[in-house]
Amino acid sequence: MAPRPFRLGRARTGLGLFAIRAIKKRKRVAEYKGPRLNVKDALKAEARGNRYLFEVNSRWTIDGKARSNIARYFNHSCNPNIDCTIRSGRVFFYTLRNIKPGEELTFHYGNDYLKNVIGKSNCKCSRCLRRKAKRARELRAVRKRKEVRAAAKKRRKAA
Repeated sequence: MAPRPFRLGRARTGLGLFAIRAIKKRKRVAEYKGPRLNVKDALKAEARGNRYLFEVNSRWTIDGKARSNIARYFNHSCNPNIDCTIRSGRVFFYTLRNIKPGEELTFHYGNDYLKNVIGKSNCKCSRCLRRKAKRARELRAVRKRKEVRAAAKKRRKAA
């Protein structure tokens, strides 16, 4: 078996997987592994706080909480570089584009997860952080303009 093209390392949101060499587009990089749970058991696991449940279909969910499941370390991004495909109840991750060494491998967890678990304002992917930083700069500029106008108005009244 070929060595993995990535390593586990510290990411912005905890642990993540980073390419140790270039990875070509459409290359399969991992499988999401763990026991298959039926709906009832998956709901129980979710109620216990298990965050590593991957719904395969309406009947089955994979419990990927075991640390040996390397795919559990793919972090979320609103601008991902990997995606998954489900075949015969198994989940495989593949690259969407060429990946550079040192780049974190990220996956879009889905809109439901984003809305219900992460929340738009708490997403820490680079795309959302850039958007938040831009918005913060715009708000600071608006506040500054208001302060300048208020100071000018105050000077006119005093004169």
